[in-house]
Amino acid sequence: MSLDRSRRRFLVTSAGAAGALLVGWRAQAQDDLPYLGARFAPQQLSDFVRIETDGAVVIGARGCEVGQGVKTGLPMLIAEELDADWSRVRVEQLPYGYIEADSGPGDRYGDQGVGGDAGPAAWTQLRQAGAVARWLLVQAAAQQWNLDAATLRTESGFVIAADGRKLAYGDLAANAATLDAPANPPPLKDASQFRIIGKPARSVDAREVVLGRTEYGIDSYLGNTLVAVIARCPYPGGTLDTLDDTQARQVTGVHRTIILPGPKSDAPFDGVLAAGVAVLADDTWSALRGRDKLKITWKPDPSWAKDSSAGLEEKAGALLGDDANATVVRNDGDFARTKKAPHTTTLSARYRLPFLAHATAEPPSATIAVTKDKVVLIAGVHDPDGASQLLHALTGVPREAIEIRLPRAGGDLGRRVHNDFVAEAALVAKEAGVPVKLAWLREDDLSHDFYRPFGVHELTATLDRKQHLAGWSHRVAATPRNWRNSQLAGKPIFAGLLDADAFPAGLLPNFQQLFHALPCGLPRGELLGGVHAFQAFATQCFLDEIAHATHQDPVVLRMDLLGAPRMLRPGFDTGRLAGVLRIAAGKIDWQHKPKNGHGLGIACHAGGGAYAAHAFEVSVEGNDLVIHRAICAIDAGRVLNPLNLQAQASAATLIAVSATLHEAITLKNGQVQQRNFPDYPLLRMGQAPHSVDVHSVDSGADPADFHDIVAASAAPALANAVFAATTVRVRRLPLMPELLRLI
Repeated sequence: MSLDRSRRRFLVTSAGAAGALLVGWRAQAQDDLPYLGARFAPQQLSDFVRIETDGAVVIGARGCEVGQGVKTGLPMLIAEELDADWSRVRVEQLPYGYIEADSGPGDRYGDQGVGGDAGPAAWTQLRQAGAVARWLLVQAAAQQWNLDAATLRTESGFVIAADGRKLAYGDLAANAATLDAPANPPPLKDASQFRIIGKPARSVDAREVVLGRTEYGIDSYLGNTLVAVIARCPYPGGTLDTLDDTQARQVTGVHRTIILPGPKSDAPFDGVLAAGVAVLADDTWSALRGRDKLKITWKPDPSWAKDSSAGLEEKAGALLGDDANATVVRNDGDFARTKKAPHTTTLSARYRLPFLAHATAEPPSATIAVTKDKVVLIAGVHDPDGASQLLHALTGVPREAIEIRLPRAGGDLGRRVHNDFVAEAALVAKEAGVPVKLAWLREDDLSHDFYRPFGVHELTATLDRKQHLAGWSHRVAATPRNWRNSQLAGKPIFAGLLDADAFPAGLLPNFQQLFHALPCGLPRGELLGGVHAFQAFATQCFLDEIAHATHQDPVVLRMDLLGAPRMLRPGFDTGRLAGVLRIAAGKIDWQHKPKNGHGLGIACHAGGGAYAAHAFEVSVEGNDLVIHRAICAIDAGRVLNPLNLQAQASAATLIAVSATLHEAITLKNGQVQQRNFPDYPLLRMGQAPHSVDVHSVDSGADPADFHDIVAASAAPALANAVFAATTVRVRRLPLMPELLRLI
């Protein structure tokens, strides 16, 4: 099954019901399309922007809202260029907008996935949609007044003439909808003209969320729906051996059981993740009781039956000593030669990162109805386009007949990139012939996930007689991200785990990165922080170790490495990274180290045009780590919504703190050992800092996704602070069990 994600859109406009003005994207599959502004019939359009005759503005939110704020941030872009009155804007979540275009399938509303909605593409596309709507309204006013459109301006939902006359957008919508859009895109506003972008705006559905009125994916129902829960094989790659469902079918409310085969050996994890037996019942309680009554034996895959965390670490250690068979990620200069130079100091350290689960607040769930000619899916997903392709492949229903509704999801962190739960629900509903609501429990979620990979990092640095860094070597042995992952097909074996350009690459003349693949049967995937967090923890902790061993200030060491402000490569400006590092150091009062048993730690990271630094002040009191202060400095380009940036940066910091201190997925005899939060403890309120002090730099650059970069710098800064407070260097995560062992 091939998942094609290449799309191009162009703007279209039309008159809608009651004279409303509609502006949206009409999809095309061609690689290159000029800007077009022709009008199409309403049924061919999205109501991406709708201006009602009473002046109310309705903006469709295209992105999947999983807690990252796109339901507010993206409509703000449109409203800004439209010059709408934000207090009169109503935001509606759009469903997935599949469309058959002239040259093939497309996305009616543009990219609706989570990852692509906060960066430069949306920054241009969505502002352009608002600018076209504003242009049409101005043209309509110019015709009505018989004035030159260039003499008119707009503000807060009105077109205003030079003599002070005003026409409300609602009065102009009907006429504006009859006009052709401009042949070329209208000019976008200069930042100095912004009235909405950059101003604090609360989430458009904050009240509903707080009052419990928001419908999440797990809340959805269809008529005559049965509830399904699944007993899944606990062995990666395992199969069903024997099944006796007699007692399960005798439970009141249970209708039947359905066997789900697992993925084929070595096939991509594009459908179901594991073999299973589904129990269908009238309600969740009956389905769970029925599942408990199943008598099942499973047959493990012999390739992975003996997998264990201890065994993986032992294999990693052996691989790290075998450079001859390593994959070269980057090799600048001659690192080996620096080790032989006279008066050279060599420092080395190893860092161990465990598997991590997503453990989202809302476990996966999906409500679906499947007939021979129609599919309706209601689920909190990350990749609706991939879900549409998957449902077509599983059911044979044409994609234009597959309806996907996008309720808010209770967290993502990368888990919903995968549509395995959608595939399960579709197969059960297809077999059952009735609508199905698939429910996962926390035990299902922790034991069947796409885990952040396990890895061991070995870093070695050489320093000259003046204690300046001369060479850097970074070896990694890890479970590859791209194993059975179609989204990374064709990518290097180290994709998602090592970035050849990540700090401090390019800042040292002798620099090498080597990668060893560590076989394991556990599925792997993306987690908040991604490649950045996986790599930066070892890098930033090792820099701290170098500074301590050579009696250098950790901030000064990093500043010396960065050097003069310059664009080292696209997306990496040393001056911007130094800027956030300087802010974090200043806000934590780095120059005045506490002497009361407290310790300060700092770290920074950059990637994708975003820059972040963290600083923590901590102390250890008995068996508890106390975080007294947490500082986060961010430069992610133009700030769309300061309130959302602060919330997202705080959340990413706390998620990274939780993962660093407590979380780990462990393997024994091929099975995941964790089942629920007692086995996989998350950060508790009493352990968290009172607040995260977030400082943002609005550099004027196009907005960049910053969540992964924030998560990347938080973890090592915390570990470095723990060392400063205790003089104990923790190189194995999770930190707290290892710290208590070493103390």
